[in-house]
Amino acid sequence: MFYNRGMDGIGKLKVLAQHMNLEPAEEVAAAPPANPRPESRVAPCGQVIVPKETAVSATQSDVAVHHARLPNGKTIPLLKTLLTSACERNCHYCPFRAGRSYRRVTFKPEEMAQTFMDLYRAGVVRGLFLSSGIIGGGVKTQDRLLDAVDILRQKHRFRGYVHLKVMPGAEEAQVFRAMQLADRLSVNLEAPNDRRLAQLAPRKQFLEELVTPLRWIEAIRQSQPAHLGWNGRWPSSTTQFVVGGADESDVELLSTAEYMHKQLKLARVYYSRFTPVRDTPLENRPAENPLREHRLYQASFLFRDYDFALEEMPFDQAGRLPLDTDPKLAWAVANLRQAPVEVNRADRDSLLRVPGIGPKGADAILRARRLGTLREVRDLQQIGVQTKRLRPFVLLDGRRPTYQLPLFEE
Repeated sequence: MFYNRGMDGIGKLKVLAQHMNLEPAEEVAAAPPANPRPESRVAPCGQVIVPKETAVSATQSDVAVHHARLPNGKTIPLLKTLLTSACERNCHYCPFRAGRSYRRVTFKPEEMAQTFMDLYRAGVVRGLFLSSGIIGGGVKTQDRLLDAVDILRQKHRFRGYVHLKVMPGAEEAQVFRAMQLADRLSVNLEAPNDRRLAQLAPRKQFLEELVTPLRWIEAIRQSQPAHLGWNGRWPSSTTQFVVGGADESDVELLSTAEYMHKQLKLARVYYSRFTPVRDTPLENRPAENPLREHRLYQASFLFRDYDFALEEMPFDQAGRLPLDTDPKLAWAVANLRQAPVEVNRADRDSLLRVPGIGPKGADAILRARRLGTLREVRDLQQIGVQTKRLRPFVLLDGRRPTYQLPLFEE
């Protein structure tokens, strides 16, 4: 394999950085991290360009550093990169697809580990998101990814956060080893079913190459002791869909997402709106509306955190969610306006159906009810519940709070 002799590791990271915003990596922080580095510039999709004075040297200023919120709520700067941008697959939407005129770069596993550690020791990054193009098949590519992370863990004794991609076609033993090394694993489904995947990535096999590894991950979590993981815990798992690249409906996306959340226990399903890339088969396809991506995230959270079912989503006749209101509010308008929830008697699941009440708010209400009756909106406000959107859908000691009709709109 050609390893770009004469180009150092930071130079390779710079070449890779321009397209790494296509890979979601953990949650982008809603606000800048505490004590941010001076003069950091936030690029689209949460990618942060590190200023020269805080990088390893004056020439190392634009590697793909992503301020990510981890599953434990902490925010860290994450190096988001590829082991190689060369790829033998021809996915129709991807800037790294085979045959596209594009400068390719490749790291050896040892070089990737050392380059990351140089940035880590300089304080530029605290964790790693590592993916790769596929060269020599999924098994060989996965071996190189595992080698890079194994070197980090064993040789460099790195004990920080690693998110590792599982390649299409990886073997079960490789998935198990990845679970021993990483804090999070992900397999990109890209599409909700095999028919849609054929339009996006004709050489990928939906069930055999993509769904099966996610099933292995959950089976290992259920059958093997967690102390076999590097930090005594099994990693979480995630996937990603390309939204709007194959004429798929929201029903298709969310039916697969519901299965992933409820059966395979995925921590997150990411939705990446389609954006055309020059010199690809889909270069003339229009970009997807970012609001559609947002609505899909909202619906996905309703499955994961609120126990909503697919059939409760407010789909239109084309199987799409409404863009003008969020799905929880749309459900409440249809179901709770005539049957409001009595805050003082409802169980936790019923409280979670009310717009404005999330898991923390529901728990706060249950605690407050042990001390007395909640009679006024201000009683809810005092315990930290957001009350702007809930008024039309609740009763407080038998009385509905006053509200204005615009509250039904987002």
